[in-house]
Amino acid sequence: MTDELAGVAGVLYEFGLLKRYKRTGWLVAGVRDPESIAEHSFRTAVIAGVIAKLEGANAERAAFMSLFHDTQETRITDIPYIGKRYLKAAPNEEVTADQMRGLPAPVAEMVRGAVGEYEEKTSLEAVCARDADKLECLIQAVEYREQGHQNVQPWIDSSLAALRTPTGKRLAEEALRTGTLDWIMPVLNGD
Repeated sequence: MTDELAGVAGVLYEFGLLKRYKRTGWLVAGVRDPESIAEHSFRTAVIAGVIAKLEGANAERAAFMSLFHDTQETRITDIPYIGKRYLKAAPNEEVTADQMRGLPAPVAEMVRGAVGEYEEKTSLEAVCARDADKLECLIQAVEYREQGHQNVQPWIDSSLAALRTPTGKRLAEEALRTGTLDWIMPVLNGD
């Protein structure tokens, strides 16, 4: 059990790299200090839970899948879409299997199951989690645009085109219609 727990400790440190690794696509758009993969994954999990709940799916499962959807990037990094044209990374399920090697079976099965379900795209929860990934990218692009970055429209357009759930599409419309700080005015006004 000590060796297995050492493996768990190791993967926790490995996944901690996601707090330092930046989302590289934003560098292409001219964002000097883009969000980390961990920051992206956190909001994606929140969005996945919301979309799933409104779609009648298991919110916890969708959010859980979203927490692990980019953990492979500790080993293959965040390859921007333009790079994917030239580079072929191992499938996420294969990377996850390597990451889980030597861990206690229940932990390894839990993570492999979440990643496998996300990649299969067949369950409603996986569809909601994938929509959350795209919606988070769209929201981040809007935030960067409000900060003065003008080259983010392709990320907004591709994210919109990839959305599948009615809730994801409606939330995207609202996100595009709403200013990023509109939520604060009622708070400041005591409403």
